[in-house]
Amino acid sequence: MLVLPTLHTYLSQLLSPPSIHTALLLTPEGALTRTGPAPQRSKDEIRMAAGLGAEVWAETRGEGEGMAESELGRILVLAVEDGRVSGEGTEPLLLLAVNGTLEANWDTMRVKACCDFAFATPPSASSHARTSPLSSSGKVDPHALLKAEISHVRSSLLNLLGSSNPTLSEIASYYFHHPSKQLRPLLVLLFSRATNGLGSQFPLKLWSAEHARLSPEQLNAPLSRPDVLNDFNPSMPDHTTSFNSPFDLRPPPTVTYPSPPPSLCVESAVSLPQLAHTLLPSQLRLAQIVEMIHVASLLHDDVIDKSDLRRGAPSAPAAFGNKLAVLGGDFLLGRASAALSRLGDNEVVELISTVIANLVEGEILQMKGTGARSSVDSSAFGEVDLSSLHAQPSHAEVPDRWCIYLKKTYLKTASLMAKGARAAVVLGGCREGEVWKEVAYAYGRNVGIAFQLVDDILDFSSSSALGKPGSGADLRLGLATGPVLYAAEEYPELEPLIARGFKHDGDVERALSLIHASSGVSRTRDLAQAYAEKAREVLAVLPASEAREALEALTEGVVRRGW
Repeated sequence: MLVLPTLHTYLSQLLSPPSIHTALLLTPEGALTRTGPAPQRSKDEIRMAAGLGAEVWAETRGEGEGMAESELGRILVLAVEDGRVSGEGTEPLLLLAVNGTLEANWDTMRVKACCDFAFATPPSASSHARTSPLSSSGKVDPHALLKAEISHVRSSLLNLLGSSNPTLSEIASYYFHHPSKQLRPLLVLLFSRATNGLGSQFPLKLWSAEHARLSPEQLNAPLSRPDVLNDFNPSMPDHTTSFNSPFDLRPPPTVTYPSPPPSLCVESAVSLPQLAHTLLPSQLRLAQIVEMIHVASLLHDDVIDKSDLRRGAPSAPAAFGNKLAVLGGDFLLGRASAALSRLGDNEVVELISTVIANLVEGEILQMKGTGARSSVDSSAFGEVDLSSLHAQPSHAEVPDRWCIYLKKTYLKTASLMAKGARAAVVLGGCREGEVWKEVAYAYGRNVGIAFQLVDDILDFSSSSALGKPGSGADLRLGLATGPVLYAAEEYPELEPLIARGFKHDGDVERALSLIHASSGVSRTRDLAQAYAEKAREVLAVLPASEAREALEALTEGVVRRGW
């Protein structure tokens, strides 16, 4: 068993290399248990390291260890059970988080952790040696299946964010240096893997990826002349034009691309659907685009919500100020739009462009709140049988309130997942009339709503490890989410609090008390489960594959929030 009085000594031994400056013991929920001497670290920095360590573990627990880089430096997280590293898939009593500078060597950190704590697991059992996509339960782990691809998407994405202004580059990349669930890129890549080869135009898409405009090199090439775009990205050198003299008329350039074989261009050409088990460069780029749009929305949301923290670290507005955070989000949307245009598919451009509009519409809908009756068209969610989800409402505005809440949830969260997945299948050669992109959209929409419902539940629990503050943060913003709406059906005295946005003294505390006394949280979880089950059902149309199994596992993970 762990002998707590000796832990301080063990933690002190870990800090012998100057590049390793903090060693912590914490619970998987993020509660700090012990810390080694760290005279150069403030209490706030130590608490941030603990929160980051718990979040890293929540996202990588199936791998037995977690590794991340952030503004705090490098952090390595290992499970501790009876004084040693636990096996994969084990839920530990405690976690060991080792924090070093960005120059710290991962192997040195791991060896120090194993040796100084006399852990049984040898350093060779690192994440680099694990290639099996199976989780401890025998199911395909979505993150393990596409670990290399997600790592490539994340590392190469930063090349898209460069600017001639160093501050703008820093803001645009700020949230990408923090660990995240990478759920949206993962959905894009899983559906690409699960459907590539099924669309009738896949052979043409594959040829284009190897010989023409959709090759990895050409996806970075501008469609217009660089001296017209004047897009100053140091990571992608081009020939911009000096502003010291008037702009001269220049002859239009001639750019030619090879033509595909005639057999691929015949409208009546038939290819037998067969999974290719591969990813196209355009789909990898789409994964980056959807994450850029998501992060841009986080930058804007943190300004609107006046958030001080994001993923256990200072938010962008806290670090750079509101104006620069907004501009950073705008810059990300601009870079995402340029990358989107180079994918060469009008349907995909339309899908992703409307996501940006949806995000804005959803934020405005949220700002209007659910306290008052709205003229929103209830048919927007006509396929959801609200009568089976909650008791007979005691107020006439409740049906509209639920429609507003679910529509807002789709616009702000599920739209990007649904349309991103559908766009991935379109890039794989699925034409109108083929069912594969309908499967992708239905899955993304349902799993996205399930994800947000669970996210709303976490606001009423201690969940710092998952990046949610708990203690009614949404209530303090005046938001009535699923648990609140369900609780109001059992406790009508919540109605005036909802109507005034919990603005009076004691409103939040009173609402929290009533919500915890009600079945609001459990009923919201049941609703999330219903949406997740519907997402799982639509996958039956797809042929059997590891990617389909990973998508099935993802529906369970979204509700369990295992990552």
